Amino acid sequence: MAGHIQDRWYKTETDANGKTTRVKTDRHGTGMRYRARYVGPDGTEKSKSFPDRQKSKAESWLSKTAADMDSGQYIDPKLAQTTFREYAERWLKAQTSDPTSRESVNSQIRLHALPYLGSRPLGSFKPLHIREWLSELERAVPATSYRRVIYSSVSGILNAAVDDEYLRRNPCSASTVQAPARNTQKVAPWTAERVFALQAALPEQYRAMVDLGAGCGLRQGEIFGLPEEAIQFGTGWLHVGCQVKVVEGVLVFALPKRQKERDVPLAPQVAEVLKKHVAEHAPVPVTLPWARPDGKPVTKRILFVRPDGKGAVRRTDFNTRLWKPALVSAGVIPEREPGKRHDAAREHGMHALRHFYASVLLDAGENIKALSTYLGHTDPGFTLRTYTHLLPSSDGRARHAMDKLYLGRPSGPDGPQTAHS
Repeated sequence: MAGHIQDRWYKTETDANGKTTRVKTDRHGTGMRYRARYVGPDGTEKSKSFPDRQKSKAESWLSKTAADMDSGQYIDPKLAQTTFREYAERWLKAQTSDPTSRESVNSQIRLHALPYLGSRPLGSFKPLHIREWLSELERAVPATSYRRVIYSSVSGILNAAVDDEYLRRNPCSASTVQAPARNTQKVAPWTAERVFALQAALPEQYRAMVDLGAGCGLRQGEIFGLPEEAIQFGTGWLHVGCQVKVVEGVLVFALPKRQKERDVPLAPQVAEVLKKHVAEHAPVPVTLPWARPDGKPVTKRILFVRPDGKGAVRRTDFNTRLWKPALVSAGVIPEREPGKRHDAAREHGMHALRHFYASVLLDAGENIKALSTYLGHTDPGFTLRTYTHLLPSSDGRARHAMDKLYLGRPSGPDGPQTAHS
């Protein structure tokens, strides 16, 4: 690396006889005296200024810069001055995940990261700043699982900044930075009594939603977007290939979570409920854009629509106006105080019906791989980690199997009761 130190208070002049002398410049005595200059890897000149009596610091900085370039640790000072906000906004725009995921990450960063980290230059980040931010985040976001998601998004942005050579190391990777703990709370499935009590508390036109959640394991958006043709009464299967979700505030039809379609066994009793629902509440044609607000319009005859019958159900409206009042009626959450909203009930959302479905199948002896397929999980390991505590104990199965064997064995002088110890 070619570099040198420029003294901006003095310049060298040569007289007619070829003699050189140092003379004061017009800047003498004002501003920074020394400027360390070098040519960066991109071929452009870089510099940093130092005050009077700090020439040795300028030389040390220039030497360190040269060493960083030789070792591959060099970071362009101009890039290092880019703020977290500036880089995060560019990073968010460049994401290619599905629109709902992008919207979720965008919300996490704008609400919980930019107010604390946004103005800090990337090159100045230290583990201390992440520890302080996590402390603030703990006060603002009580749920440790959500804090972990936010932290993961911030760490992902900083990893990208390292890859793009805006900073040398991700401060989230420091040993002194502790990521928010995983949520160790085990799923506690509802009882059948609670499921049916809540179902009875819903308006009649929406009660079959409970059968689809608790009896088929569908997610909320999949229930809202279930078309009539997905129910295969003749074969005993239900095809899950569509959901209703919100993208940029607009309702759209889309593939299920992680673009994963699936087929779910349709129990005869659940099939009868759905037949009765279809007979009494004819499916309604609803047209929504596909996947994005500007997507191609798609029309489906879906089982559940708004109370006025004019469009698809919106999650927030359903949860606030119908689901939570039903939770109150079923005794799951307390009555809301006048002028206030219902208590937060994240663990009692419609997802609780999927947990109930999983618990029933596991209790009946269904294997994890099949259950994972029915739930639409990508990784059976995730299903196992979520529901392993609900699996019948192996020692209990062993006792039952041996009892069954011995109970079927003929008694007599050679039977097990005559065995010697």
